[in-house]
Amino acid sequence: MRGPVDTAELGQTLMHEHVFVLTADMQQNYPEEWGSEDERVADAVGKLRALEAVGVRTIVDPTVVGLGRYIPRIQRIAEQIDLNIVVATGCYTYDDVPFFFHHRGPALNAAVGAEVPDPMVDLFVRDVEEGIAGTGVRAAFLKCAIDAPGLTPGVERVMRAVAKAHQRTGVPITVHTHPGTQSGLEVQRVFGEEGVDPGRVVLGHSGDTSDADHLSALADAGFVLGMDRFGIYLDTSFEARCDVVVEMCRRGYAERMVLSQDTSCYIDWIDPQVMALLPQWTYTHIHEEVLPYLREHGVTDDQIETMLVTNPRRYFDGSAA
Repeated sequence: MRGPVDTAELGQTLMHEHVFVLTADMQQNYPEEWGSEDERVADAVGKLRALEAVGVRTIVDPTVVGLGRYIPRIQRIAEQIDLNIVVATGCYTYDDVPFFFHHRGPALNAAVGAEVPDPMVDLFVRDVEEGIAGTGVRAAFLKCAIDAPGLTPGVERVMRAVAKAHQRTGVPITVHTHPGTQSGLEVQRVFGEEGVDPGRVVLGHSGDTSDADHLSALADAGFVLGMDRFGIYLDTSFEARCDVVVEMCRRGYAERMVLSQDTSCYIDWIDPQVMALLPQWTYTHIHEEVLPYLREHGVTDDQIETMLVTNPRRYFDGSAA
C-alpha cells in the first residue's frame, strides 16, 4: 500500500487476510449496518495494530472485484499502521463473470467472426504495472476462484485471464479453491495448459480438507498450499485444521504451506449473529492458539518460520517455483 517493499523485509506474513469484504451495491444503497466510515477505519486500525503486536509484519489481502475492493479506504488505514498490506487484482466469482464482461471480449467472437481478446487481461495488467484506479497502489499478485460449482465457463474465463496476466507481469497467483470437490486438480489442468508454474500459485483454503494424500499430491505437483482459514470452525474443528498441518509437516511439506485466517475487520456477507459463533476468527488466533498447538504436536520452530516467513518471501520473489 505504501510502495515497493523488498521481499527480504516482509517478515512474518499472513498470506490470506482481508481488511474489508463488502457487497458494494448493498453498501452504497443500504449503508445502515456499515455506519460511520471514520469509525470503521478506526476499528480496522486498532485490529491491525493488535496484529502487529504479536509480531506479524505483513498481510496479503486478496480483496478484488467481487469482494468490494476500494483502495482509497485501505490507504487511510495503511497510513496509520506499520503493517505492510499487499494488495491484489483479479476477479472473484464461483460461476459467471460480472455482467460488465458479458458482451465484451470473447463473448463477441461469434458476432464479429474473429477472436476478441479478453479485456480482463489488460485491466489486471494495468493494476499491476500502473496502479489501481488512479491511486498509484500497484497490485502484487492475482486472484481468482473455483468453488463447489466447479469449472463453469465464467470461472474458466477468469482463470485463463489471470493466467495470461501472470505471464505478462510475472506476479504470482492465489486461487480460492474448494478442496471438498478437489478443485485444485482443475486449477492444475487449466494453469498447466496456460503454462503457469505451480510454484507461483497458492491454492487457497487447502486446510478445509483433512485429506493429506490429496494435499500431498498437489504439493508434489509444486503448488503452495494455503492453510488459511484458522478460526472458521463451523464445518470442521480447531483440531482438524491444526492436525492436517501437523501431518503435512511430518511428511516434509512445511516448504509447501503458508498460514492465515481469511478473516477481516468487517465482512457484510455474514449476519452478526453468525459472527458471534466464530469467536476465534480473529487476526491473532494463529499466534495465540494455533502455533502453541502445532508446537505441542511436533511442529518445529524452523517449520513455523518456513511457513510464516520463508515461503511468503519465496512466493513473491519467484524462488518457490
